[in-house]
Amino acid sequence: MSDASRANRAFWDADAARYHASHPEYLAGFHWCPEMLAEEDAHLLGDVRDVAVLEIGCGSAPCASWVAAQQSGAGFVAGFDLSSGMLARADGSVPLVQADVLAIPFASGVFDIVFSAFGGLPFVRDIDAAFGEVRRVLADGGRFVFSVTHPMRWVFPDDPASMQAEISYFQREYEEYDENGTLTYAEYHRTFGDWVRTLGAAGSWLADVIEPEWPADLDLEFGQWSPARGAIFPGTAIFVAFKAG
Repeated sequence: MSDASRANRAFWDADAARYHASHPEYLAGFHWCPEMLAEEDAHLLGDVRDVAVLEIGCGSAPCASWVAAQQSGAGFVAGFDLSSGMLARADGSVPLVQADVLAIPFASGVFDIVFSAFGGLPFVRDIDAAFGEVRRVLADGGRFVFSVTHPMRWVFPDDPASMQAEISYFQREYEEYDENGTLTYAEYHRTFGDWVRTLGAAGSWLADVIEPEWPADLDLEFGQWSPARGAIFPGTAIFVAFKAG
């Protein structure tokens, strides 16, 4: 396991209780992002009734559980997350495993759909290796959908009221260390071009990018996401891609 994976596993184990207490609305069902775009409205995964689906960075798996509820007896859903603290809060409706996206514990070519709804991808240093693993477990023509912080949001501080750009768009990492020099938190930024190139290098073709607008009736803040910011610039990017073949 990489030092970034170890650091973020410990971080999310410690933060799991606070995270769930702070975001009950978001965790009620399948939402792609703080803009509360629901899969039942967006249909970004397509028809999930009779297919094999894998969620990356599932946390307590509200999204995977929602997918499982839509399936007939022929479908299958699984999920994995680095954090045992997050997994412990799942409802038990889908099989889950503690694992790293750099070593997905499933056989090659077995999933028709792989997705990540604000899961672990921004916390992965070696995103090329991660996408290589996604490609490995996807069947030919399989769908890969993931939502991440919008690349332009990186330039703004973690303050839902701030409208001033302060961080270079081209600074691609943020890491915190303790007094002993041990990595305790890691987050990695990709420009829009970075995401597109990484998908291409992994043998995927990009079908769509969704940048959800902030709903007029949504007044919830979610970390640095807020109605004030959402009215002016996007906070989320959702990539829809397919494995070539």
